[in-house]
Amino acid sequence: MNALFLATAYLRYHLWRSVILVIVAAVILSVPFISQTLLRGSEEALTSRAEATPLVLGSRGSRLDLVMSALYFSEEATAPLTMAASEAVWDSDLGLPIPLYTAFSASGARIVGTTLDYIEFRGLELAEGRPFAVLGETVLGASVAGRLGLGPGDTLVSSPENLFDLDGVYPLEMQVAGVFAPTGTPDDEAVFTDIKTTWVIAGIGHGHADVINAAEVEAGNVTASAALIEYTRITPETLDSFHFHGDPDGFPVSAVLVAPWDDRSGTILRGRYLSQENPVQAVVPSEVIDDLVDRIFRIAALLDAVAIAVGAAAAAAIGLALFLSWRLRAPEMATAFRLGAGRYVILRLALAELGLILGLAAALAAVCVYVVWSSRESVVAWLLAL
Repeated sequence: MNALFLATAYLRYHLWRSVILVIVAAVILSVPFISQTLLRGSEEALTSRAEATPLVLGSRGSRLDLVMSALYFSEEATAPLTMAASEAVWDSDLGLPIPLYTAFSASGARIVGTTLDYIEFRGLELAEGRPFAVLGETVLGASVAGRLGLGPGDTLVSSPENLFDLDGVYPLEMQVAGVFAPTGTPDDEAVFTDIKTTWVIAGIGHGHADVINAAEVEAGNVTASAALIEYTRITPETLDSFHFHGDPDGFPVSAVLVAPWDDRSGTILRGRYLSQENPVQAVVPSEVIDDLVDRIFRIAALLDAVAIAVGAAAAAAIGLALFLSWRLRAPEMATAFRLGAGRYVILRLALAELGLILGLAAALAAVCVYVVWSSRESVVAWLLAL
């Protein structure tokens, strides 16, 4: 008990040195557990979402980029398809096509232009409001709504893709119609809207609205000019004026999720896109993600070995710091000997100090691991959306 009291008093006297040692030891203890938690969570999130998506159509090219873009809304850009690919699946009566257009973002969140079929396909439930119903409405993922502090009735403006836009394509102010309940998937990090709304953002559709610069209104000098518009706004008064030019079959989509009616329909659909001459490819996400997970865990094994080496070096550094500390305390130990303290008393004192440092470090590491473990779904969803 005396050794524990003296060890506590010494660590409190050298507070910052003790804090640094505890933090370093906690990092050494927690990093392997945190990395394994995130790896296992990523594997589960990747595989479960991929297995729930039977088929994805996209432009021929990188299968991995296509799957990551269509399922996890990553920033990997793939060449766009046209709506003709979605209509072809619909006309074949082999499955349900769900087009996605993910070329734009808003406040750091990916805008996903799709149809209401996507909500049913993913089993999304509303926490507030209602689904998007008219042009310009949007439904936010739970994480986006929480981060931005938005809810039904608020507005969200899409991010400009080009600050020096010469084509008259402007950001769009979207009306928030609802908020989805948390799912622990990349859907939490997305902004959902009707695919026609994303075509308006792309400049394919437009309306006829009054063009007024607020500063010039106050000055009594109103001049209409496209250069004065800050963003496009769809209001009940201007909604009917919005229209699209061209054949809708030629409008862009990033990918098409396909839910075949049965295994036979899925096999037939895959067979139709086997030819390398076909600019459209059909990808089974579970196959692509399985290959990715295998690569990740091969790399993870190497990283674990590196982590062990780094941890051993850090532990050695901590040991050296403690050893040098005890060397500097030689006069103090000599005084203890003169007062009658034996070698075992000094040993107990050293072990008490080491035990306190490791105990506090273990407690701190346990808290860190618990925090990561309890929020692993949202952390993994955020990482996958990067």
